Amino acid sequence: MRVIFASIRRILAVWAKEIIQMRRDRLTFGMMFGIPIIQLVLFGFAINSDPKNLPTAIQVEEQTPFVRSIISGLENSGYYHIVKQTSDPRESQHLLASGEVAFVVSIPAGFSERLIRGERPQILIEADASDPAAASNAIGRAKAIVASSLRYDFTGSLAQLRPTPDPYDLVVHAVYNPEGITHYNIVPGLLGVILTMTLVMITSIAMTREAERGTIENLLAMPALPFEVMIGKITPYVMVGAVQTTVVLIVAKVLFDVPFVGSFGLLAFGIGVFMVANLALGFTFSTIAKSQMQAMQLTFFFFLPSILLSGFMFPFRGMPDWAQNIGNVLPLTHFLRVVRGVMLKGAELQDIKAPIIAMAVFAVVASLVAMLRYRRTLD
Repeated sequence: MRVIFASIRRILAVWAKEIIQMRRDRLTFGMMFGIPIIQLVLFGFAINSDPKNLPTAIQVEEQTPFVRSIISGLENSGYYHIVKQTSDPRESQHLLASGEVAFVVSIPAGFSERLIRGERPQILIEADASDPAAASNAIGRAKAIVASSLRYDFTGSLAQLRPTPDPYDLVVHAVYNPEGITHYNIVPGLLGVILTMTLVMITSIAMTREAERGTIENLLAMPALPFEVMIGKITPYVMVGAVQTTVVLIVAKVLFDVPFVGSFGLLAFGIGVFMVANLALGFTFSTIAKSQMQAMQLTFFFFLPSILLSGFMFPFRGMPDWAQNIGNVLPLTHFLRVVRGVMLKGAELQDIKAPIIAMAVFAVVASLVAMLRYRRTLD
């Protein structure tokens, strides 16, 4: 019987060969270090389950020391960031529906006079509960914040207003998802996550598969323009996205009973823009990757920040400004505002115009980059 002994020289030779191969495959080598660093940065700095500085609109009909104390107290608490003051209820509802603010605090006319007379006037806080995790802590601390704000105003002849119960009635109205049901927020967002993962991946693999199978030469020899090739390549996958969308929406309604209070046509338009953006990005990845494995790696490299920084898993407003700036570049961030706005809030076109424009701009830029890189391949 022949005994085979391990050879250090042969092991080192194979080791050296793999090192050279890793050096040649710079994309894979870079992701081996890049992805852990991104995960550490995102989970360590960007993810925050206790969001603060949430955008808030103040709807006031009088300016008195009591009202100013309440506004200052909300601002100084760190949870409420006053971005707008209005006296028009319609404007307040638009701000909530569009997602520009997370809260609207309403203080009616005559509040101070009724407070002094001991009539317990109401303070209304309307909270966008379409993302229950984002609003829960701020809502829970609202009563203590208002009480602390008025503490120093109840002095002298007003000292009798200090004892409990509070001399005012704080009413919190959680709109769009008053019961705080989690899957009302998660299930519509899953539509964007599924479309992002599948459309970017299958489109990026489509072109690299042509190169690996040796059929890319036939494609390059065709008299088709880069734009025509891109349209021909991504159009079939639009139908795939349409099927996925139909399945998700049916399951959302039948299995999870997610409400749909908006326009289906408006949602379909937003989904169409979102799909084009992802398909264009996938085509761009296909011009960068040299193999299907690299195409999948690029997809995952894009998918990781998309799912973490878009507001799908964690409250978007709880992230630092630099993370929000990155998230605002991602199509999924804007699509979540569209799908949740239409399904849960009944948003109209003017309410979701900004995120649709952002997705359209992303699609145009990704398409231009893809065509420029594909033209280089032709040359």
